[in-house]
Amino acid sequence: MTETTIDQLGPLPGILRPGPEDVVRVVGHTGDPFWLVRSYTLGRAVLTDKRFSRAAALRPGAPAFNDAQPAADSMMSMDGNRHARLRRLVSGAFSTGRMARMSDFVTDLTDRRLDVIAGIGNGADLIEHLARPLPLSVLTTMLGIPEEDTPRFRGWVDVLFDLEVTSPREKARRRIELIEYMRELMDSKRREPRDDLLSDLTVAQDEGELSENELLTLGLTLLMAGYETTTGQIGLSLLALLTDRSAYQVLLAHPEYVKNATEELIRLTPATPLTFVRIATEPVRLGDVTVQEGEGIVVAPLHGNRDARVFDDPESMNLASGHDSPPLTFGHGVHRCLGAPLARLQLRIVLERLPPRFPALRLADVAEPVVWKDGLGIRGLARLLVDSD
Repeated sequence: MTETTIDQLGPLPGILRPGPEDVVRVVGHTGDPFWLVRSYTLGRAVLTDKRFSRAAALRPGAPAFNDAQPAADSMMSMDGNRHARLRRLVSGAFSTGRMARMSDFVTDLTDRRLDVIAGIGNGADLIEHLARPLPLSVLTTMLGIPEEDTPRFRGWVDVLFDLEVTSPREKARRRIELIEYMRELMDSKRREPRDDLLSDLTVAQDEGELSENELLTLGLTLLMAGYETTTGQIGLSLLALLTDRSAYQVLLAHPEYVKNATEELIRLTPATPLTFVRIATEPVRLGDVTVQEGEGIVVAPLHGNRDARVFDDPESMNLASGHDSPPLTFGHGVHRCLGAPLARLQLRIVLERLPPRFPALRLADVAEPVVWKDGLGIRGLARLLVDSD
């Protein structure tokens, strides 16, 4: 129905350009060599194969792709039972039932953000006034972050996810500030527990189900990952719709396509172009290559989601019927993104509420309506200016 070209995907490193090979040798920002998986089927295989370890990627001397590695005591850096134990503690917060109960809350937040955009009129920035504040408000409410603290949190996360511009010294300073803030917040939850996820986690820590460091890291992981990736996904999805407004008009005329549109936009415009690094714990044959023990491997959802062997007409947005295979954007297997249902919920509601409110929405008639973020950690936009009349 509409086609997204490689040029519309924003600035991408050479390793993410199209190519015929399923598994290729690449070099990360650190200079370390890696295997990059560009096949949907092989990508799913890697993400479920226990011989590719996340924990091994955090060992001294392990190849690193960039400096956006989670902490060693993060569940994203664990394998096996350690990972399963932490995941179990928070999985209920992202269940299908919980997401259904949050729908009205997210709809109300979205409508309030659209009120702000309507008040600004032409030239409104969908990143500043929708894609950023919506997921931040959703997460801070779910976790129990005081509303007055959200501006500080946003500043910390913006710096920590900036892989190319911010200096290492500034990153280190902001990281320390954020850790101290979370430590104080957890202490306050322990003294005065409330009906939120962080209060539940402090109870679990008091009962010996996780350590103090695990508690702190888990809180940081939920905040940072859920905010930045959802912000990126909403912004990229709206850009895809506005770049070729025929899709936007189809969605306006057929609101019943919203569910398919949500999945297609997640597939075509993933905010996470690469998975975290995994390390082979023994030689593994993968397609036409053998990944040797100790070698690093990453999966590229940006490629796998457009694999013509899995998706019919893979470059086009099929709003009418969608595709049967789920995209790799949120991963696969035991490390599949816990917050995927929450991200889907927010994007779906934005797609439901935005077109009827702004049927004439289009990219702003200015010299540079779209500005991309720097860095490869999370794909996203720094600015998306629109006109609405």
